[in-house]
Amino acid sequence: MEPIDAAEAEELAKGFKLLADPIRLRILSLIANAPDGELCACDLPAVIGRSQPTVSHHLSLLADAGLLTREPRGRWAWFRVEAERIAVLRDALAIG
Repeated sequence: MEPIDAAEAEELAKGFKLLADPIRLRILSLIANAPDGELCACDLPAVIGRSQPTVSHHLSLLADAGLLTREPRGRWAWFRVEAERIAVLRDALAIG
């Protein structure tokens, strides 16, 4: 593994910063561990214990960063973890 350059470090830091929030980390974990690998935004407020606007805000940040994919279905959006983007973050921590 090669050392990362400044641009790559900036990009990785953005992803890690997003995941440093406990609500976003929990949302990501819930979606990753969902039976079908996806969850409806409508199901998350009750599980997370936060309002729909708060959950939507966190989902948007994760999706905008490429950590989740969003699929509109009718009135709601369904989310999946973007495995390749998560792998990049995970691999960046593989030191040694």
